[in-house]
Amino acid sequence: METNNQEMPTKYDPNAIEKDRYTYWLEGKFFEAQNDKTKDPYTVVIPPPNVTGKLHLGHAWDSTLQDIVTRMKRMQGYDVLWLPGMDHAGIATQAKVEAKLREEGVSRYDLGREKFVEETWKWKEEYADFIRSQWAKMGLGLDYSRERFTLDEGLNKAVRQVFVQLYEKGLIYRGEYIINWDPATKTALSDIEVIYKDVQGAFYHLRYPLSDGTGSIEIATTRPETMLGDTAVAVHPDDERYQHLIGKTVVLPITGREIPIVADDYVDMEFGSGAVKITPAHDPNDFELGNRHDLERILVMNEDGTMNANALQYKEMDRFECRKQLVKDLQEEGILFKIEDHMHSVGHSERSGAVVEPYLSTQWFVKMQPLADEAINLQNGDDQVQFVPDRFEKTYLHWMENIRDWCISRQLWWGHRIPAWYHKETKEVYVGLEAPEDIENWEQDNDVLDTWFSSALWPFSTMGWPDAESEDFKRYYPTNLLVTGYDIIFFWVSRMIFQGLEFTGEKPFKDVLIHGLIRDEQGRKMSKSLGNGIDPMEVIDKYGADSLRYFLATGSSPGQDLRFSFEKVESTWNFANKIWNASRFALMNMDGLTYDELDLIGEKSVADQWILTRLNETIESVTQLADKYEFGEVGRHLYNFIWDDFCDWYIEMAKLPLYGEDEAAKKTTRSILAYVLDQTMRLLHPFMPFLTEEIWQHLPHEGESITVAAWPEVKPELSNEQASADMKLLVELIRSVRNIRSEVNTPMSKQVELYIKASTSDVQERLEKNRSYIERFTNPSVLEIGTDVPASDKAMTAVISGAELILPLEGLINLDEEIARLQKELDKLTKEVERVQKKLGNEGFMKKAPESVVEEERAKERDYVAKREAVQKRIEELKA
Repeated sequence: METNNQEMPTKYDPNAIEKDRYTYWLEGKFFEAQNDKTKDPYTVVIPPPNVTGKLHLGHAWDSTLQDIVTRMKRMQGYDVLWLPGMDHAGIATQAKVEAKLREEGVSRYDLGREKFVEETWKWKEEYADFIRSQWAKMGLGLDYSRERFTLDEGLNKAVRQVFVQLYEKGLIYRGEYIINWDPATKTALSDIEVIYKDVQGAFYHLRYPLSDGTGSIEIATTRPETMLGDTAVAVHPDDERYQHLIGKTVVLPITGREIPIVADDYVDMEFGSGAVKITPAHDPNDFELGNRHDLERILVMNEDGTMNANALQYKEMDRFECRKQLVKDLQEEGILFKIEDHMHSVGHSERSGAVVEPYLSTQWFVKMQPLADEAINLQNGDDQVQFVPDRFEKTYLHWMENIRDWCISRQLWWGHRIPAWYHKETKEVYVGLEAPEDIENWEQDNDVLDTWFSSALWPFSTMGWPDAESEDFKRYYPTNLLVTGYDIIFFWVSRMIFQGLEFTGEKPFKDVLIHGLIRDEQGRKMSKSLGNGIDPMEVIDKYGADSLRYFLATGSSPGQDLRFSFEKVESTWNFANKIWNASRFALMNMDGLTYDELDLIGEKSVADQWILTRLNETIESVTQLADKYEFGEVGRHLYNFIWDDFCDWYIEMAKLPLYGEDEAAKKTTRSILAYVLDQTMRLLHPFMPFLTEEIWQHLPHEGESITVAAWPEVKPELSNEQASADMKLLVELIRSVRNIRSEVNTPMSKQVELYIKASTSDVQERLEKNRSYIERFTNPSVLEIGTDVPASDKAMTAVISGAELILPLEGLINLDEEIARLQKELDKLTKEVERVQKKLGNEGFMKKAPESVVEEERAKERDYVAKREAVQKRIEELKA
């Protein structure tokens, strides 16, 4: 396809070039998976953001990394599916909707369950549109034709199927668990319905007598009424004060029950007496400790906050009345010996204002051990999930090996309702995909499932599972890559793995790329309380999506946290601007060149051959590093090639033929400019999609869009090692002359004499061959190249690989200053020689490093030694 327009606007304006491009991509359906059987599939599912509000920088980072990989794979000829979607985020979304209703003077209880859920769906639609607009602004190549939501009909079917299957296998059961309970309204509360307030309370210090009559053990509590349900006293296993008491028993005052003294790491030796009362039915931490020590759970309260029969003589008293009477009785018995004021945080019901009671309740659980064992076995085999960096596999396995059963029920209205029904008369439990037939006799469980329960099925439920014949499931599952932060390895990654294995028989993804957290410039976590959060959309408005994306992708190595810096985003904008200006120069000199007219066969200059060689090297490095997800390194290679090699050197050298009279040389240079720019835009495209598409559309090209253009491949026939070495020598020479001019304030416009003493006739010949470049870029009045050029004590010198540069600058040079300068150079070279020799003398390095790397170090050693000798010789000449 020929280009219609090779003129680009003079100014790089990211907002202008990003404005309508996304619509063009969507209309062209470039991001839609084609189910093309001639291609290998490549699948990524997006970690679904919560429909609670705006995307933050963490989302921007996470999705940029996915976009880079999927754009690259699409260009490499894969049938790519990057599936978008959002999470219903039960607790968080319900909280937002309830807050909105409160502002309107309404509560969810006023509306009732059905109407409240309707309101929440409206919220979801509004915020889903908002999130899509943000995805668009970032340029994400998502297949919207397959977008999913964790509460959609298909996923609800998958969730019910999983629940029923696990239940039928005995892996889902009902058990007791501590929840937040509102005694005023007699209802369970989720964490979001509990408001914590600082309240003036008291610490009650008690002495529980040892059963053998040898003394007592001191404990303290803020809720003495719960002592009636105590089933142990706990101490830390390393606390020397209590070593002799572990295993003994105490007599629980008032009740007369004997309860054991147990040892547990949970206890803080430094707090209070270092001994704590354990009430598993009335405290979440005590509940967990009770599970570990197989302690009885004694509930001493009714649902309305009054004491029950287990509270003995305090039965039917209000919990706070009981507290007053109990304190009085314990004081009289000499058990309670001290009361001290204590300000502490107490949970209150958002609905009634009542003090929340941690309360033993029946909940639904997943029995984790069999599922975790399968996941651990997978990692011990040959087909394990690859964690990048691999150190996170240990984090994952540690959690799996110490797994506890998973409480999956939540006291919410927004979410997947548990597919369990209770018979109104017999209390029989029925679990099924559909409601029982005689539904009028049954009542469905009011609870919903933990949000992570549905998220754990995301890689396969989104593909049409449980329909095993689903085309997408058969073709695109298992997925290739998951990108996520290290903070949700436990919550999400682990759960997807064991659910994937259990229900599909396969791991849900091949690789897990773990990134860190985004922090502010001082390394602090971004939070509302610190007010240091950054809205990615505002960054895009100022610098463009490409600048933000490039910074996010290249700003750290896998697994590491990233510090956000406006200064660094601005420097990526400068990089984009440099690319724009260089491309604009190239396009202005295309002279209507079409794709069919590109000619890389003509006679090429050393600069032409060098840039093509460097392009091959860059393609190889970028492809290999990107496949290892080393995007920071990819960025470094691209930056060096584009900014240094292409913009600063090749474009400058290309001006010679472009502004000359040789038409054949002009045509070759135009072709190479167009080809290198085309290939470079393709390499850069996954990082900066908008800028690269804009430039590519102006270049001579074939195909509709760079999004589906082929990924660059190394073309060995275009590499020329000799030309590369010659160009390296030229660049070093020109830089050295410029540095010398700079030191003595001699501008490039002023001609100077330049004598080049080559170490061999081969070096002399190579320099003579490129004499025109030396003349153009050093501006000499005299240029002499030879092996026996005489030295001068009134000259500035520089040693480069294979040659010595001599610039007689009489009147501008101070002999002592020149010797001092050369001495500094000598010291620097000596350090380099010592460094490289130390490396080559390291047995570990010599054994592990590839031969090519070792040879590279040896070449450096030879070069540094030769330069050091030449500088030493020059110092001696000046001192003579």
